[in-house]
Amino acid sequence: MKMLKSLVAISTSMMLLIGCSNDTSTEKLEDKKEVTISYASWNLGTEEERNLNRIMIEEFEAKYPHINVEIDETVVASKQWNDGLAAAASANKMPDVFSLAQIPPGIANNWLLDLTEMAADDEDFAKIPEVVRESATYNEVLYALPAGQQLLGYYVNKDLFNQENLDVPENGFSIDEFEDAVRSVTNISKGQVGVNNPNAIIDWYPAAVSDTLGWYTYTEEGYHLDSNEFISGLNFAKKLVTNGYTYESLTDEQKSSFTGEHPGEVWTAGGMGLVWDGTWALASFEENLDFEYDFIGIPGGRTVVANDYMGISKTTKHAEEAYLFTKWMTFGKEGYLKRIEVAVAEEKGLSGLPVTTDEEVLDAYFEIQDLPGLRIAYEKLDNGVIEPFKFVPGYVQSRWEAPTGVAVEDNPNANITTLLEAGVKGKVKIEDYISQINDLANQMHQEGKESIGQ
Repeated sequence: MKMLKSLVAISTSMMLLIGCSNDTSTEKLEDKKEVTISYASWNLGTEEERNLNRIMIEEFEAKYPHINVEIDETVVASKQWNDGLAAAASANKMPDVFSLAQIPPGIANNWLLDLTEMAADDEDFAKIPEVVRESATYNEVLYALPAGQQLLGYYVNKDLFNQENLDVPENGFSIDEFEDAVRSVTNISKGQVGVNNPNAIIDWYPAAVSDTLGWYTYTEEGYHLDSNEFISGLNFAKKLVTNGYTYESLTDEQKSSFTGEHPGEVWTAGGMGLVWDGTWALASFEENLDFEYDFIGIPGGRTVVANDYMGISKTTKHAEEAYLFTKWMTFGKEGYLKRIEVAVAEEKGLSGLPVTTDEEVLDAYFEIQDLPGLRIAYEKLDNGVIEPFKFVPGYVQSRWEAPTGVAVEDNPNANITTLLEAGVKGKVKIEDYISQINDLANQMHQEGKESIGQ
């Protein structure tokens, strides 16, 4: 990681902050009854790797010696996370605490404990941004706890733009400036291209040009895919593809001019002006990139947020301990300050941003994460856009999987994402099908809501 201060100085300040934020009860922990809770997550790596999350479990057990955390490896062994949870539930072996791929299936399958009362008087929970807390609440019941916060958007290779004597895009850049940037930096013969792929554009474009539309046009009323904003976004993406400004739309012959076999390698080698990614990529970027870069978000300056969530099993016998552990691993002030301290001491990257508005935590985080664009994006969260994949009922069907009945090339019944991508590639005229797609997306959303009693 790029450190702004010495490890010793930061570690010392972390210890002081943790000491000030210690919220442990004065009751002697050694007098508490010993319990064991099980935990399943996809972010634990292997025992040999001993990643940051495994170290945080060790730190939790050291602080709360009466609570043993047993890692459940069976769920992660499943190809599909929800299938693994379903199998565990059927066998009456549900983990006490587990990561959630999406919240609605957990509600529909009756896996999740009602956490409303437990969180009601929790000062740390109150410091989670309201929009995030509400995203895990259905019919006034809190079913999940925010486990991590990622920002989505574009990173810019500042060195490449400077090398070409071009203005470096910054947070708040316009749609026109975005187009100009990817056009100007593209030079196929030199192994340079504007951006990795066009597909994210149809998701963020409506929110970039409208204050009322969200990601993929989603609002509380549903989807608005037949809006001018969505159609314009798709046609804008098609324009970039047609002009060869996106790496994934280039021919194999054109790609042979680049260093790398896929977009990630081309970006790492310095041949791409902008790349679409999340803040989960920061640790890898810090380790592997040899050029100066920054996070600039999406055109228009609204910040796109993707949250992770954790659930506590409805069948747990240790709800209090499970909540305490989940809080330590996710949104709790004391736990996150410890996470920063450990990351510095062990020289491990932090994945994502804190899920809290606590100033001490944010100051500590941005002391070690020095991308200026990242702090700017975080400070714009009040007008942010939440990527709805994990909390909106029926989103997977509405965005990707629902069959449309429309033939695309050799596919007689293309799903929504295939049909939309065909529009971006210019293989179909999307205006001919957009009303049908919009109706289908809203139908899938309504069926998803009904499955959880909304």
